[in-house]
Amino acid sequence: MFRAALLTSALLLTACNPGGPTYISTGNAPAPTLNVSATGYANAAPDRATVSAGVVQQGKTAREAMMGNATLMTAVFDELEAAGIPKKDITTSQLSLQPQYDYRNRAKPTIKGYEARNTVTVKSDDIDQVGAMLDALVRAGVNNINQVKFSVKEPKSAMDKARTDAIREAKEKAESMAEAAGVKLGPLLSINESNRGGFTPQPVMMRASSMEMGDATTPISAGEQTMSVSVNLSYGIVD
Repeated sequence: MFRAALLTSALLLTACNPGGPTYISTGNAPAPTLNVSATGYANAAPDRATVSAGVVQQGKTAREAMMGNATLMTAVFDELEAAGIPKKDITTSQLSLQPQYDYRNRAKPTIKGYEARNTVTVKSDDIDQVGAMLDALVRAGVNNINQVKFSVKEPKSAMDKARTDAIREAKEKAESMAEAAGVKLGPLLSINESNRGGFTPQPVMMRASSMEMGDATTPISAGEQTMSVSVNLSYGIVD
């Protein structure tokens, strides 16, 4: 009898909507939910600096360029060692040798010399000495400073605070929305973290060849790093 009733209903639906699709559902509608998201923020003072700097040296031959570069980089490594930077915090991030072309004869460019580049990435936990370290590197032969980046070595405390603030804000938002909609907020069904990150100020550094090197130390300001955590909460709605 139940099958016959379903068949009759299907025929009636088809008759009311000839040529259209027929949908028959005997299941229950999904339970209503309320979904909210929020982002929390926390500030922390950076306690680590990462410097990318190196030597660019040119020569008429590949050997001349590389030998000149090696001489200067040896002085750079000696300066870093004198500054108390451990070898584990010094990484060679780029080493290249490229021919330099003379394009005045476009039909047949000729090699006029070579350029050797050697770049190191240095980590230092002494923020106050970064400016002095940069000046010392320039005196040792560095003529290309790419950038200085600041970071927080142990960001867990700041991230925990940002996460707590995000969850509290999301919960308050859900309660406000439920009240405004005239419904009762049910149990928390799910919670997840969708995004986490931070913003690191990066002072722009000029090429050493254009810097005025006197008795003054290059000023460096680490500022503050703002970390963020975003969360998504899903609540049931009680009738």
